[in-house]
Amino acid sequence: MTQIPYLDSVQLDRLLDYPSLVDALRDGFAADWTVPVRHHYSIPMKGEPDQTLLLMPAWDAGQAIGMKLATITPGNGARGLPAVNAVYLLVDGPTGQPRALMDGACLTVRRTAAASALAARYLARKDASVMLMVGAGALCRPFVEAHLSQRPIKRVLLWARKAAQRDAKAKELAALGLPVEPVADLEVAARHADLITCATLSTTPLIKGAWLKPGAHLDLVGAFTPEMRESDDAAVTRASLFCDTRAGALKEGGDLVIPLKAGLITEASVKADLADLARGKHQGRTSDQEITLFKSVGTAVEDFAAARLAMAKIGHA
Repeated sequence: MTQIPYLDSVQLDRLLDYPSLVDALRDGFAADWTVPVRHHYSIPMKGEPDQTLLLMPAWDAGQAIGMKLATITPGNGARGLPAVNAVYLLVDGPTGQPRALMDGACLTVRRTAAASALAARYLARKDASVMLMVGAGALCRPFVEAHLSQRPIKRVLLWARKAAQRDAKAKELAALGLPVEPVADLEVAARHADLITCATLSTTPLIKGAWLKPGAHLDLVGAFTPEMRESDDAAVTRASLFCDTRAGALKEGGDLVIPLKAGLITEASVKADLADLARGKHQGRTSDQEITLFKSVGTAVEDFAAARLAMAKIGHA
């Protein structure tokens, strides 16, 4: 068998620029691809929490097939290793022959940021100039860069629970030419922001609905289990609700699942998902005063679109 290419994180960072990637995700959500529900398998581990194996397939019949294989190993922290590891396999549709392997972690980070930026294209005010980034972890830089690619952001306010981590990340990003500055008061920053992105592991609300100014857009990326949340009930009931996929966000994302179970919203409260927006079934924001909320939990559509874009960029469309 001919050796297939492997695209590492350095190559993917270069190939998947955010303007191109956001457009690719738009086209992917508008396309008629098959995306089965992701598969979860629990693997017992001796003396540590269970490991999880995730399989996320998608295909464009007769054209291409893709699958992300990811492992989540909680015990890796003690080993000095990342808990999440992943690889992406792209397969030729007509023949079933493997076409490429890719760094799954980098692919995931970039497509996740691009999905929120795609949502902001429809949901954030066109003149949004102040962004609040909540969380100073690995997703911080990608989300700042992705949103800057879609809106005329002039200031990025960065808040995190740990001041040292916040300040170090702000210094790092400012050195790259990004307009990032650390802030200590979350409420003051939130009240000032046109666009708020939360990418944390919080299990209790960080952003309160009372803080959201008219026209604000709230982008919620953390809270990937039904028990986690980054926004309070007031934020959810005050805003127009959108998500990446209804099947995922209404089942896995605590920001919607918790108020749904409490009867504060219904499934019909979600006005549109990214497929509806990309296909023009919903226009997104309807006025400059509307408060919008986007809940992201991730979908194989995004991985598949990103992987195919990377291959197209190296001349293997």
